[in-house]
Amino acid sequence: MIEELIALSRKYGADPRMVIAGGGNTSCKTADRLWVKASGHALATIDENGFAVLDRAKLAPMGTKTYSSDPAEREAQVKDDLAAACLTKDRRPSVETSLHDAMGFTYVVHLHPTLVNGLMCSVRAAEYCAEMFPEALYIEYTDPGYTLFKKVYDRIQAWKAAKGREPQVIFLQNHGIFVGADSPAEIDAIYADVMARLEARAGALPEGDIPAEEWAVEVLPAIRQYLSRSGRGLKTLQVTRDALTESFMGCPKCFSGVSLPFSPDEIVYCKSEYLFLDAEGPEALTAQAEKAIEDYVARRGHTPKVLLVKGIGLVAVGDNAKNAGIVTDVFRDAMKIAAYARSFGGAHGMEPAWIDFIDNWEVENYRRKVSGGASAGRVEGKTIIVTGAAQGFGEGIARELMAQGANIVVADLNEAVGAATAASFNTIAKNNRAIFVKTNVADMESLRGLIRTTLLNFGALDVFVSNAGVLRAGGLEAMTPENFEFVTNINYKAYFFCAKVASHVMRIETAADPDYFADIVQVNSKSGLRGSKANFAYAGGKFGGIGLTQSFALELAPFRVKVNSICPGNFYDGPLWSNPENGLFVQYLAAGKVPGAKTVQDVKDYYLAQVPMRKGCNPADVTKAILYAIEQTGETGQAIPVTGGQVMLA
Repeated sequence: MIEELIALSRKYGADPRMVIAGGGNTSCKTADRLWVKASGHALATIDENGFAVLDRAKLAPMGTKTYSSDPAEREAQVKDDLAAACLTKDRRPSVETSLHDAMGFTYVVHLHPTLVNGLMCSVRAAEYCAEMFPEALYIEYTDPGYTLFKKVYDRIQAWKAAKGREPQVIFLQNHGIFVGADSPAEIDAIYADVMARLEARAGALPEGDIPAEEWAVEVLPAIRQYLSRSGRGLKTLQVTRDALTESFMGCPKCFSGVSLPFSPDEIVYCKSEYLFLDAEGPEALTAQAEKAIEDYVARRGHTPKVLLVKGIGLVAVGDNAKNAGIVTDVFRDAMKIAAYARSFGGAHGMEPAWIDFIDNWEVENYRRKVSGGASAGRVEGKTIIVTGAAQGFGEGIARELMAQGANIVVADLNEAVGAATAASFNTIAKNNRAIFVKTNVADMESLRGLIRTTLLNFGALDVFVSNAGVLRAGGLEAMTPENFEFVTNINYKAYFFCAKVASHVMRIETAADPDYFADIVQVNSKSGLRGSKANFAYAGGKFGGIGLTQSFALELAPFRVKVNSICPGNFYDGPLWSNPENGLFVQYLAAGKVPGAKTVQDVKDYYLAQVPMRKGCNPADVTKAILYAIEQTGETGQAIPVTGGQVMLA
């Protein structure tokens, strides 16, 4: 039975028409046991450990038991009774557990499908429900918890007394739907029928993507810092602009259609008040945003989760990227509900007393805590671009920063490998996220596109790691002008391009938050600290890079943008050196660069002998230096060696 329940749960949990943000819950039961989804588990990925198991004999009296008339005391008593009935003490049973037990079917699936809530959150919900689903039980809105359970329990008993059977479908106003049956196949059939009837009556949603205005990149960094300043913690933003969001942003009246939450879940993830910013132009919008955010925080005691910004779109605000994604999904679902509700007499948001109850209900505060996730990394919440991060040294640095909690933008020309790298990063992500952006660091327009995509996905740029580099070795006789120009363009000129586009955004951020520092970090080389025989094109570009770092640092220090270079030694284990076909060890052996060397190992031993610590540099070593550069606020314009002692500064 549990296997069937897991399969049923995952099927509906993975369907965005049925479940948003891991909501909903499922159960199965025998005569004496109830398995119900535990709080904090998502249906889409649930396994047996995600279900609480309860003793039905201890649940049964709750329907007729008399509890305290004081709401707080009553909810505490109910919570204690649920805990006493729970056989798995490490799992908190869903708040709707008693409702699942009250329905006498083997399987119960409670969901919040968008189409269903288009009807349930409409002003004529009861009327249309009676017309379209005469076989179903409709329950007008009731605060969740014992009060709702008791109402549903009593109505089920009355239904059974009147009709000799209990309802298989229960609609809850401004909440969702319960479906009960004795087999997964029957659950599926009932849900398919419900959805088909609603699809036949509901209107189509607006479709089509709409790009944010070009000037959005001037506004989003400031908004992010207004939300993050005064010790509120770094926020992550996610921007969505399409025909659906635009339909609610044309004017204050349009916005009013989604200005109130429609369901308890929306309050949990998006709070209960949203900001609408409609000033004309970037400067006016920025000023409006600052005042609106500060007024909101003063009034509500927390930052807003949802901003609708004219010309930009839906701006979801999260304490991390995962949370921002959930806010996006939940609020876009609310927009769909409002659009569907037009087919049923118009939208009906939650009433003030309902909202106040959910805002202060202990159970929903617990869900907020669970959905928030834990933070632990040294760059938690920061958004970091790493160029040349598709593979090799850059990939290693980006992976290390990802493990430390950063949102990572993999910027690289290699589209196939870069996309795969970002995907692999997301398999180790916690609350952070990685994306790939195809980028040519030697092209300003490409870099501007990189910055725009970064801001639309995360709302900020905290650190720019200029890592992309190339090497064409050769002495004066062998080096061609074309190769020299190629190396110089990527290793020197492109660093200027990267610093130019990154610093523009960072200056907006630091202007909005007097306590905020941003970082530009160039991955240089030990060859930037001393010459390299028959490798002058590379060394010259790297020497020049340190000159740029010092100059950029002087210019940007007043704006709290730190600029530092990290100078690694050789990454002997990486493909540049160790590729068995064309790595530098192979090339140097063939070129006779190491006198007396007869094998690749001879060449490797020669280079290791020059390192006092007898080891090559690796991405983890360099990342530690990058983290130091980011965390400290007392150094800028430095060239930090990570060479195993091969290069020591005076």
